[in-house]
Amino acid sequence: MHIILVSDRLATAKTLTITARHLLLAFVGLMALVLSLSTLFSYVTVRHAAEIRMPFLQDLVRAVSLEETQKSKEFVRENLNAMAVRLGQMQAQLMRLDSLSERLAALAGVKPAEIKAQEAVKDGRGGPLIQPRSLSSKELQHALDALSHQVEARSDTLSVLESQLLEERIKKSLLPTSLPVAAQWNASAFGWRVDPFTGEAAIHEGVDFTAAVGTPIKAAAAGIVINVERHPQYGNMVEIDHGNDLITRYAHASKVFAKQGALVRRGQKIAEVGTTGRSTGPHLHFEVRIHGVAQNPNRFLQQALTGGTKVARRQSNSATAPH
Repeated sequence: MHIILVSDRLATAKTLTITARHLLLAFVGLMALVLSLSTLFSYVTVRHAAEIRMPFLQDLVRAVSLEETQKSKEFVRENLNAMAVRLGQMQAQLMRLDSLSERLAALAGVKPAEIKAQEAVKDGRGGPLIQPRSLSSKELQHALDALSHQVEARSDTLSVLESQLLEERIKKSLLPTSLPVAAQWNASAFGWRVDPFTGEAAIHEGVDFTAAVGTPIKAAAAGIVINVERHPQYGNMVEIDHGNDLITRYAHASKVFAKQGALVRRGQKIAEVGTTGRSTGPHLHFEVRIHGVAQNPNRFLQQALTGGTKVARRQSNSATAPH
């Protein structure tokens, strides 16, 4: 587009060239001016709506205020919903802690009723009454976070305690505390006695249980069978390793069912009573050794000896006592 300007004073003409770019910039500037004037007019009009008493503008102001209030309420409601979800999560964590506490009580041999009775006892408290105040959302969130950290710390502590108790329980399960045979008499006890073959004083490194040939011999605790052999003194013999250098020995069996290297559980049948080896009659010779040193088996079997199966433990110095 070309525009020709004519000057009367100089009697000359000038030509201006207007391109599409110039028209676009002019249009954008005009629109910006219109938008600015409209915004200024709206601000002044709304701000002074009450003073100039224009009903439709007052209605507009109320509508805008109501919308802002609704948005604020919606924001508060969403935050409360988030806090409610957080509280639900914490309640679920507390339920898991209660379940874990019951498992720990079972491992520790404490009845759940005793724990609940202890929890029911409240500490004595008192002091002057101070009127409470409402907590802000920030304070409430801080309290929830602090409580959440406490719950997590308590959960971690209980988990470690459960692992320790479980480990202790496993160790106890490997102790030879079960009677290896259902016998009525402990014919020859641990320690010094009169040897039934020589008639002289000798150390007896185990205990003898008199039983009929074929009576089942059972593992006194879980472990691994480390030796099965025919020994000139012990006859048919089985040795079980229970860990921590603790070994049990079962001697004079008529038949052996355990295989070397096999894993056996507490109470599992490993052999049958016999009179093989250096023996005067059918019986089980039972030994407990720690680091290769013979221990008094009654120290381990005491609970079984007093817990239902009556086994009369007697020191027998008779020459006819089995070895």
